[in-house]
Amino acid sequence: MGKYDRAPYTHDLYPGANDWHEDSVRANVLEEIFRNLCRIYGYGEVRTPVFEETELFTRTIGEGTDIVSKEMYTFTDRGGRSMTLRPEGTAPTIRAYLDSTLPSRGGVAKMFYIASIFRYERGQKGRYRQHQQFGVEALGADDPALDAEVVQIALSFFRTIGMRNLTLKLNSVGSTESRAAYLAALKAYVEPFLSEFSDEGKARFERNPLRMLDTKSERELKILANAPHLSEYLSPEEKEHFEAVCGYLNAASVEYVLDPYLVRGFDYYTKTAFEIQSPDLGAQNAVGGGGRYNKLVEEIGGKPTPGIGFGLGTERALLALQALGVEMPLPPGPTAFFVTLGDAGRTAAVKLLSDLRNAGVAADIDYTGRTMKTQMRAATLVNAQYALILGDDEVASQTVQVKDLAAREQRAVAFSDLVAELSSSAPGTP
Repeated sequence: MGKYDRAPYTHDLYPGANDWHEDSVRANVLEEIFRNLCRIYGYGEVRTPVFEETELFTRTIGEGTDIVSKEMYTFTDRGGRSMTLRPEGTAPTIRAYLDSTLPSRGGVAKMFYIASIFRYERGQKGRYRQHQQFGVEALGADDPALDAEVVQIALSFFRTIGMRNLTLKLNSVGSTESRAAYLAALKAYVEPFLSEFSDEGKARFERNPLRMLDTKSERELKILANAPHLSEYLSPEEKEHFEAVCGYLNAASVEYVLDPYLVRGFDYYTKTAFEIQSPDLGAQNAVGGGGRYNKLVEEIGGKPTPGIGFGLGTERALLALQALGVEMPLPPGPTAFFVTLGDAGRTAAVKLLSDLRNAGVAADIDYTGRTMKTQMRAATLVNAQYALILGDDEVASQTVQVKDLAAREQRAVAFSDLVAELSSSAPGTP
């Protein structure tokens, strides 16, 4: 153990970790799958600073949310400005969108991001104060078909990585106007039972009644079971939009569950809201979700621009995969691993190692001066395709003993032929 411990409720990623959510190799595989999927759907990557002006989040997420009131990492910089490490990815993406030339191009701006998110949360399995998130944002259209597309990207990601036991929860949270009428009815219903609510529930009743629907308390859920539904207060246009979203999902054979109490954690959502859950994660079973936010761009200072997006947690996805016992497609090991004996063999190996790498062949060598047996074991551990054995005899004959570690076959290859020989058998070589 070193002198310093990592910060509470954070985690390190490194190659080959036993816990998948700490394995950088598996995390990179998920990132590449997500990038490729976004390209298929026509989304381009956006990268934003890790911190933004605090007001960007207080205005957009909502003063009454747990994120703003309890979870943000906020500090004053040397210029006296209040800054916050990003607690979510949507507001920074929209800020970047407005700072760019994208709004002037017309059409729909389709963007994705892979970013670290920071929240001062209570430590739980799969929840960390810094976690990695994948997200997409589509700005410029209120088309319900776009809602269905965004939902399908999220589901396609999970199916691509091997997750099958998923539940898609779907709801419409309406607009500011329809929610105002609903909240009045919700408060009127809850008020006679308020004494039975926790202190947190009572605080939400006063501060942000919609958040009461997020409760995990069995007693509160039982009371809320007979509460009015937001769907009863939607405008005709909002109902039509939601029905169209459901229709497009039906057409794509996407199964979903209508959840009248699904509201998500941000005040900026309008119309469609969705969440993807995995029962294999226990009580904290949400692996991702999102929704439409037609007023958010305007709130940040842009022209009225409808949008929709989602966020998915990398760590929670990896935890779910490990719980399911899903075999992930891991990248191959190096094509070649040099096993050297003597100074002459090592010198020759360094030259050949450089030649192979310059030709695009993944190759490695042992740097610890271990025995031949230990070096061979190291080649197996890194999943190398070939062990390249070089000693005094091989240097004298200008050949390398190339051992296929899977087939357990060995042959001599001339120094001059090694690059061509291994280039043809390297992974990804046509």
